Amino acid sequence: MQKKKNLQNLRIGGACAFWGDSNQAVQQLVEYGDVDVLVFDYLAELTMSILASARTKNAELGYATDFIKALTPVLARIAERKTLVLSNAGGMNPQACAAALRKAALAAGVTLRVAVVEGDDLMSRVDELRSAGVKEMFSGAPMPTEFSSVNAYLGAFPVVAALRAGADVVITGRCADSALALAALIHHFDWSAQDYDRLSAGSLVGHLLECTTQTTGGLYTDWWQVPGWDDMGYPIAECEADGQFVLGKTPGTGGLIIPLVAAEQTLYEVTDPANYVLPDVICDFTAVTITQAGENQVRIRGARGRAPTGTYKVSGTWHDGFRLATTLTVAGDHAIEKGRRAGQSILARARRLILQAGLGDFTETNLEVLGSEEPSYGAQASAATREVVVRIAVRHPKAAALNLLASEIAPMGTAGAVGTTGFSGRPKAQPVYRLFSFLWPKCEFTIQIERDGQASPVSVDTSDRPFVHRDGDLYPATTPATGDGNTATVSLAALAVARSGDKGDVAHVAIIARKPEYVAAIGAQITARAVAHWFAHLSTGVVTRFDVPGLHAYNFIIQEALGGGGAASLRNDPLGKTLGQILLSHPVRIPTAWLAGIETGYTGTIAS
Repeated sequence: MQKKKNLQNLRIGGACAFWGDSNQAVQQLVEYGDVDVLVFDYLAELTMSILASARTKNAELGYATDFIKALTPVLARIAERKTLVLSNAGGMNPQACAAALRKAALAAGVTLRVAVVEGDDLMSRVDELRSAGVKEMFSGAPMPTEFSSVNAYLGAFPVVAALRAGADVVITGRCADSALALAALIHHFDWSAQDYDRLSAGSLVGHLLECTTQTTGGLYTDWWQVPGWDDMGYPIAECEADGQFVLGKTPGTGGLIIPLVAAEQTLYEVTDPANYVLPDVICDFTAVTITQAGENQVRIRGARGRAPTGTYKVSGTWHDGFRLATTLTVAGDHAIEKGRRAGQSILARARRLILQAGLGDFTETNLEVLGSEEPSYGAQASAATREVVVRIAVRHPKAAALNLLASEIAPMGTAGAVGTTGFSGRPKAQPVYRLFSFLWPKCEFTIQIERDGQASPVSVDTSDRPFVHRDGDLYPATTPATGDGNTATVSLAALAVARSGDKGDVAHVAIIARKPEYVAAIGAQITARAVAHWFAHLSTGVVTRFDVPGLHAYNFIIQEALGGGGAASLRNDPLGKTLGQILLSHPVRIPTAWLAGIETGYTGTIAS
């Protein structure tokens, strides 16, 4: 007899977006959120390298220690409420993470059944991968000589197996960010591995929750409309058996949940919204709709899915020398020119000294002059820039070369421009880690769950399905409204909101129309070619535009846009966080009749 599905709604709270997110989120959700499940996402590719290094130095480390700190104060409450806890905090050492949690639970007098998912770590199989001729999936580059970490993005079903075995807490190593929430939904509603539309909807739940306060108004384009930054609410998804869900937040907290906020996060770092490839399903979000369902609540529906591929994505990290970055402040007339000269002089002096020392030239240098006048001039600030922050960043194979540069920054305080200040001591060289991503057959993985010292193998769908691109919903060919023929020029910000982010060296910029009637005008003018031209100073890579008609949006993917991306980039913005705001400055022609209905923008009033 087929198991009857649970039709009672499930409330899932997003408790962590990255290692460094507030540990206070857990107490907020547990005490005031009435959640059934807590999901914690701690991992990024660079984080895996850091954890690998920590485990090398201490066999009891290699996991996100903040997870234990966050949970410890609420362990009794979690046990009392029977709240499930799902987290990838295990990182490079999930067994040590589980041991630390069991120890904390014992000290709190709480009994928790903790399970661990293993099988994502391929470090022991690097030679096998090299013999198989593995190439980087985007660049085609061969494998580097050595890796710091090699981990696959596992899916939801191993976590489901742990839940079905009776676990209260499931700790994983690397898994897809959205897989934790999806696993809770599969377990609760008894969805099958072939319920592709529901699996896609559940993945969208996870995608929205895993960035926590970005979903509740953080980084929203109209930032002044968002109250309570000092006490932002963490997101809660109340999910229904058919895959629809209502997105809300902890009551009585700051933040704002409206369709535009949720739409920004829905498209965040989703490359092709019609072909978002995850371990358990290929998602199509082009028909997703978001409607207001109450105060700080939106209803989200329309995700579609299809069968997953027969491979897991694997991300390796490898060490590629060192980087160093520092800043100093220059004030006064001609600050830009003074600051630029100071930065150039520091680089020239350091280059001369490291060459004399036989260390070789810098691999890469970057000099940025950033600034505003407010800190120094206050009410006397003028349109002319009289205050800048000079940012210098360099890369070199040897830390010794960068340490030499570090010792030559402070002398500019007496040898350079008048008005120079802001020195913060000698910066230290930091290791540079680069990504190496590839696909590896699911059938080549041995996945298991461990609980109470007993290991059990986990079976997942390993069907050998290649990826087949499909077109999502597209906008019909339409002509932008022209009214009586009279037009005006406004910034794109008057018509749209934006959210941007990164995937390695690839920038993502989502543009969502404020009103459906604006879509055609945006589409006619904010083309892939226009975006490439707008960002020509940052990227010469290919720009691709995707239609997302359900959200009245466009998603732009900009190749080679972030100076290498992440820790490999020397830029002030290596993660593409500013690109959405930069694109919103693009001019757009509109009918003059629209001017009366356009948002006025920031007027000096901030929501309280």
